[in-house]
Amino acid sequence: MKYTTPAGDTVIDRQRVVGQPTTRIDGPLKVTGHAPYAYERHDVAANQAYGYIVPSAIAKGRVRSIDLAEAKAQPGVITILTTTEVDELPLGMGHTVPLFGGSEIRFYHQALALVVAETFEQARAAAKLVRVDYERTPGNHDFHALAPDAPLVEGSDGPDVSKVGDFEAAYASAPVTIDVTYETPHESHAMMEPHASIAAWEGEKLTIWTSNQMIAWSKQAVAKMLDLDPANVRLDSPFLGGGFGAKLFVRVDAVVAALAAKKAGRPVKVMLDRPLVFNNTTHRSATIQRLRFGAERDGRLTAISHECTSGNLAGQEGENGVAQTRLLYAGANRYTAQRIARLDLPEANAMRAPGETAGLMALEGAMDELAEKLGMDPVELRIVNDTQVDPETPNRPYSSRMMVECLRRGAEAFGWDKRNTTPGGMREGRWLIGHGMAVGFRNSVQMKSAARVRLSGNGKLTVETDMTDIGTGSYTILAQTAAEMLGLPLEDVTVTLGDSDMPASCGSGGQWGAQNSTSGVYAACVKLREDIAERFAMDPNTAEFADGEIRAGGESRKLTEATASGEIVAEDTVEYDELSQKYQQSTFAGHFVEIAVDAYTGETYVRRMLAACAAGRILNPISARSQVIGAMTMGVGGALTEELAVDTRFGFFVNHDLAGYEVPVHADIPHQEVIFLDELDAIASPMKAKGVGELGLCGVGAAVANALYNATGVRVREYPLTLDKYLDKLPAV
Repeated sequence: MKYTTPAGDTVIDRQRVVGQPTTRIDGPLKVTGHAPYAYERHDVAANQAYGYIVPSAIAKGRVRSIDLAEAKAQPGVITILTTTEVDELPLGMGHTVPLFGGSEIRFYHQALALVVAETFEQARAAAKLVRVDYERTPGNHDFHALAPDAPLVEGSDGPDVSKVGDFEAAYASAPVTIDVTYETPHESHAMMEPHASIAAWEGEKLTIWTSNQMIAWSKQAVAKMLDLDPANVRLDSPFLGGGFGAKLFVRVDAVVAALAAKKAGRPVKVMLDRPLVFNNTTHRSATIQRLRFGAERDGRLTAISHECTSGNLAGQEGENGVAQTRLLYAGANRYTAQRIARLDLPEANAMRAPGETAGLMALEGAMDELAEKLGMDPVELRIVNDTQVDPETPNRPYSSRMMVECLRRGAEAFGWDKRNTTPGGMREGRWLIGHGMAVGFRNSVQMKSAARVRLSGNGKLTVETDMTDIGTGSYTILAQTAAEMLGLPLEDVTVTLGDSDMPASCGSGGQWGAQNSTSGVYAACVKLREDIAERFAMDPNTAEFADGEIRAGGESRKLTEATASGEIVAEDTVEYDELSQKYQQSTFAGHFVEIAVDAYTGETYVRRMLAACAAGRILNPISARSQVIGAMTMGVGGALTEELAVDTRFGFFVNHDLAGYEVPVHADIPHQEVIFLDELDAIASPMKAKGVGELGLCGVGAAVANALYNATGVRVREYPLTLDKYLDKLPAV
């Protein structure tokens, strides 16, 4: 299916199943412990051995030698795979440096060996006895020391700089200006399930049962790294215990499991322990962001500048903190730029809403500061700077943009008009009460996605696609889509996901999963409807599918009649073309937060949160709400607690576990409310839907920071907002 024109009236618009609040069909499997996660798939291959990684104890240098004698002598040890016996693996998709092979060490906790044994405990014990002799070389580990001299990011078309109009002249002549710098820290995904894989060979065919968000990408990456025909590679990942971008690309667990399984002659399973999840995989880079605004006294922006510096290994991109600034607010004169400091730290890569998360923590804080300087309501400041077109390319309109409606609706539901506008002016006993808000913004991305549907002789429908469910509810919305299209009850639809032998979907990432994977199922179901209609000489364009029947022209036939001679199979792919070039496609939210700060201790508590979201058709309000409140919770962590502490002497993240890396828990978030605006975006997809998962995060950090200022009168521009940064500045008790 080529999606080249906006959708008109479709079967989906009936919303008998799609759009209805539906509990997750995979829920019972998860709460009963029957959902098969990667490391627990004991039944997929017989005689599985356990692998345990030996990581580098230095951040930069090379391996002189590896002594395995003592480790090999331990009980249960089957074999030991070392990096020095393997040539550097080619780079797979999304990789900055080789995942394994060779003697060069580029970051702390790089995998140097894998001990394979009969039990996990035996492998771990023997791994502690592998002796590595290093040649250490100096490295660059201090982001703040390198940031002032960081060069512009170089892309294929030159430096990543965008200029519209004359920013410097407009800024110099503006009656109201601000010039502020915000900082965000290194952050970890900190998902519940670590990276894990089981690898098994049958001749030249390799199967990896793994935890991965993007199956089609990763199948190709494994084939490239291991020099295999992609037809001989199968990845299977039906359930993930979270990913947030850490599992977009193949990581070391998958490739060393495959290499070790070949060497051992039997299946091998590997799980990264928590320190390796933090240091060996990926994280979000720290940023330093300078923002300069010039505005008229009525709040209209005339000059916008945003410069973002982040850090990473050589060859990898940084955190695109200016992404939303190029699109969000009107303003005739604009300058944005990205710089990157080259660090010898573990790789920085995609983490939930890369770019906008960190960028909005700065941009929306600066907007709050501008509102204060203007003596203007922060909500109204944003509204007067609304735009219905891409401000850098004015002939490119938004497909749908309901930012103003999100702000109005959210402000009303939150009671924004009742807040105290004087910072530090609202108290409840010992508590300083503050209210803050920010705009949420995240792009909507169209991606090719395929699916196959099977209608069996008993009238049951099966959906097959390599789409993944990372805790987001993919099983349910795909089942809802198929049930709607074929007029079947939800219980008559079975969804099978995560297997690379199935049609290649868009995968889970970048907030593109829901709109595109359901569109792929929609396309396959259109073909199936056409096949069934033709069997009964009915017009597929006017036929109605309902209650297990097809109806047209006063005639009705049961679907089981069509499958009397065997199942009917249909497969198709949704593909996009010029719509993504003609229209800017984005999602919007208004985030509102109330916090309480202890006037004596400075401790900050979030009391309530509200998000008003516009993201096209909401396919399942229950799972969409879960997505948003989970993202809001992550935003609170980013604002108040989360920070990877770097040992700048030795180049590693010190707090590389869930004891030292503090994330919010249930008790930290007492009340969350989510409002979905009625919106259909016929340009975005055949489903008229857009993504919503990352929108719930974007802007939350700034809303918390703005609330802290409103509560205390202390402006903190360095995240996380730990009390050491403002305790001595609190109002006198």
